Amino acid sequence: MTQGAIRWLARLVLTSLMIASLVLAGVNLATLARAPAGAAFVERSTAGIEAATERALLVHATPDTITTRLTSLLTEEPRNWFAIEAVESLAAERALSLPVDLRHKRAAAWEQDNGFWQSAGECARCAWDARTCELSTILMCRAPVDLSPLGDLAGVIRGGLAYLAGRDVDEVDVILSAIGLTAVALAVWTGGSSLAIKAGAGLGKLAKSINRLPDAVTRPLVRAFREGVEWNGIARVRSVDDLPRLYRPEIMRPAVIIAEDAGHLVSRTSILGALHLMRYVDDPADLSRMARASDALGPRMVGTIEVLGKSRLMRLTMRVADEVWLLATGLIGALAALLGLLQSALSTGLLRLTRRLAQAPSSR
Repeated sequence: MTQGAIRWLARLVLTSLMIASLVLAGVNLATLARAPAGAAFVERSTAGIEAATERALLVHATPDTITTRLTSLLTEEPRNWFAIEAVESLAAERALSLPVDLRHKRAAAWEQDNGFWQSAGECARCAWDARTCELSTILMCRAPVDLSPLGDLAGVIRGGLAYLAGRDVDEVDVILSAIGLTAVALAVWTGGSSLAIKAGAGLGKLAKSINRLPDAVTRPLVRAFREGVEWNGIARVRSVDDLPRLYRPEIMRPAVIIAEDAGHLVSRTSILGALHLMRYVDDPADLSRMARASDALGPRMVGTIEVLGKSRLMRLTMRVADEVWLLATGLIGALAALLGLLQSALSTGLLRLTRRLAQAPSSR
């Protein structure tokens, strides 16, 4: 095969590669353009979140980082002992030793915060006004009622009595109580667990009582109360089982999903763990990502978010979509082929110029 034929074949191959790469890039670019906003990133699998989190902890969960975080938690007022113990557990799991002075400071703070009379006083204040509750007292003082069917029934009755008396109705408490009472029927809408929906409704009431239910999460619940239930048909209800017949599914479903995601946090961590994590929730999307992260991390979720921070942990729940990688591959392939064609053309041009220069003296 002559050199000319070889060059021609090489150009054909490079041209074909460039065209194929551009087609690949174009197809994936069109797919991304048709996809909803944010489709360049997709959810990681549970195993993917676990692996990505472990890599992040190897880099960021250093003795200095954990010492700094614990020092900060110990200086807060009131101290969050649930978060403190979660970070200590993460340090122990990773075999990281804490400085002696930090251990002494921790012991002194524990003695100061956990005397018998102080604990009793905190419980009394918590039972009277949930806004004064600390996480360490909620489980004993509020959760037994707020998370029970009795608490759900009481919430609906409170709302009804307030309405009849002409007082303001706590719309969020009423709708979450109604969701908790009818969780079995509502689980059909999401294909999820009625236990998760019920636990999430109870968690939502607890979170609201201590001001940990953000406005972006509250709005779908208020809309569900105002538009998702045919309250004028309440006279026809003879039992709790009749209540779901008054629901408008398309309006109620976002509220039910919120309850299910919150219940997911409870089942994977604990009541206190989920309440603690609610401080990091800004909207329903955050709550959904938290629920998926808890699938991978379980009880380690609290210590992990305290050390890594919310932003970093939430990023670990997402990955770049395959279409983005294929688009990049196509563009790189097209660029490589184009550079190959340019190099071939330049080589050929320089070779021809050299031949002409070499032939020029002999022609004179």
